[in-house]
Amino acid sequence: MKFQKKEEIRITVLMAIYNCASTLEEALDSLMNQTYQGFRVILCDDCSKDNTYEVAEKYINRYPDKFILLRNERNMKLPATLNRCLEYADTEYVARMDGDDISKPERFEKEIQFLDAHPEFALVSCPMEYFDENGVFMTGKPLNEPQKKDFILKSPHAHAPVMIRTSILREVHGYTVEKWTERGQDIHLWAKIYNRGYKGYNLSEPLYGMRDDKAAFKRRNLKSAFYNVKRAYEIYKLLDIPKYYLFYEGKGFLIALSPKWIYDIFHKK
Repeated sequence: MKFQKKEEIRITVLMAIYNCASTLEEALDSLMNQTYQGFRVILCDDCSKDNTYEVAEKYINRYPDKFILLRNERNMKLPATLNRCLEYADTEYVARMDGDDISKPERFEKEIQFLDAHPEFALVSCPMEYFDENGVFMTGKPLNEPQKKDFILKSPHAHAPVMIRTSILREVHGYTVEKWTERGQDIHLWAKIYNRGYKGYNLSEPLYGMRDDKAAFKRRNLKSAFYNVKRAYEIYKLLDIPKYYLFYEGKGFLIALSPKWIYDIFHKK
């Protein structure tokens, strides 16, 4: 495969990797199969307990001009690890990718074309196809141009398929690193961006495949429900959303107290 010259690299891909050895090759291969190759990938292993780092090393050795590999000395969680990757970004755009997912071949091409043509938008994302060992079981249905009110019920943009203008991501100081942003850090990031008067867009075409997280239910506990409320409070404060809408965040406590079979039903709906 012929890569574009160094001066033509316009996208830095931020990848925090953790215990994804069995899926990482498929994820990285999906990047190498992009129709737009003007990107570089910053991989940071967050103290994996499996051989994730060794799998990543193979790609560093195979494509030394395409990948940079970092390793945290301690487990720092996703927001801090992504911020560490961001320190190495020297391109106009930053994109996200997870180590257990798949980017469709035209993802980068279509996202960068949109941002080039629409300077009024700070970021662009797209719906995701959710898949498991049986194939795709659900496709997201995003709003093309979310407004501040759309933060009330869910995240207005899918995190993993996003592409952002690097200058704006740095303007809001990247990801917020707190206990309450270890999950849902993306929603708080969007709120910081919208708070500065910027806006984002969602393409209608699903350009990303997200592997169904079977361990998600284990993280749905009372502590995470409390952090959900705290995070929502901070988001509503940034966006001047009335605090009584925090009532909707009570669903997190219901999920935490529900048996797994009920969670599975609503998760796939």
